[in-house]
Amino acid sequence: MAKRPLNILVFSSLFPHKGEPTLGIFVENRLRHLLADTDLTATVIAPVPWFPFKANIFGKYARAARADAIEMRGGLTIYHPRYLVIPKVGMTLTPYFMVWSAISCVRKLIRKGNKFDLIDAHYLYPDGVAAVKLGAHLNVPVIVTARGSDVTEIALIEAPGKQIKKAVDHADHIITVSENLRCDLISMGADRDKITTLRNGVDLNRFLETDRLKGQQQWGPGPIMLFVGWLIPRKRLDLVLEVTARVPNLKTLIVGDGPLMSQLKAQALAMGITERVVFVGQKNPEEMASIYSAADILLLPSDREGWANVLLEAMACGTPVVSRAIGGAPDLITQDEAGRIVDSDNPKDLADAVNDLLETLPPRKSTRAFAEKFDWKATSAGQFAIFQAAVKSHQKRTDTK
Repeated sequence: MAKRPLNILVFSSLFPHKGEPTLGIFVENRLRHLLADTDLTATVIAPVPWFPFKANIFGKYARAARADAIEMRGGLTIYHPRYLVIPKVGMTLTPYFMVWSAISCVRKLIRKGNKFDLIDAHYLYPDGVAAVKLGAHLNVPVIVTARGSDVTEIALIEAPGKQIKKAVDHADHIITVSENLRCDLISMGADRDKITTLRNGVDLNRFLETDRLKGQQQWGPGPIMLFVGWLIPRKRLDLVLEVTARVPNLKTLIVGDGPLMSQLKAQALAMGITERVVFVGQKNPEEMASIYSAADILLLPSDREGWANVLLEAMACGTPVVSRAIGGAPDLITQDEAGRIVDSDNPKDLADAVNDLLETLPPRKSTRAFAEKFDWKATSAGQFAIFQAAVKSHQKRTDTK
């Protein structure tokens, strides 16, 4: 009898849904490439906060309320059980609420004949903490991927930090998306032998140069600098505006949404650069290739990142990048074709790098060729090997009990 392919349970609150089609798109992308490159099968449980209202005024909670209980996305079945969230005071309880909602959902799936060999969880808190508890309940191994601020920010807070440390100790394996995150976890006391760095890849079929001339005509004359991401403090949009002010004739497109939108517009007005800054708003992934293609460079001045997907997406469209030396950026930006790396948060240093890159722009086909080295196949192979080893090791432990 042929051996049954491994069936994984993907567990993450960071997964696209009807209310937020771009939420956690990096989790979905990695999963889709994994399934395309291997014989694994998967079911997705993506818990969302319970909230009774869907009006825009209620922000992210309203968007979560719009998620269907069950959604189909390109052949994947995604379940969205609701979990209780107590704003501000309930952070330490969220993993427990999350796992309680997931257990009910999983039990129904098991009664329908589903058998899960492994949990593939994303983000250490609250998802990874909840996943380890769920894995103990189901008696299956758990792999958790650390992605950035779960290590660099949340793990440094006392209460969730203790839960993260315990979850890391009890998980079967930890994947990090950059080497610096692996080093951070080891410095916190994690077992280095159970942590593997597997970088994200880029979808080379989705992100490629489109009609560049048309895009440039849409946004007007002058070199175009692009920022893509959430408008939140750690993304350092203040530096984006400072660089724009320091580089003559530079037009900046800011793609994304977030709580700093009004503040940033006011800052741009006060700095006298409103005519050179365009707040594009949130865009779907399908729209991004044309925006990347129109830009001359992309700037990422964040204080913290894991592996910033926007860097590779821009390069795949032929657009070189300027990034601070954070997260996985030093591992990625290793050649002039890719762009410039800046070990500083000084606006002058960033502006100098932007000017230098604009004056010596590499051929766009060279930047694209650099990005082509970062497809998903190596990452898929690494995941598959980790999953197989975890299942085999877990089975051996179970057989000896």
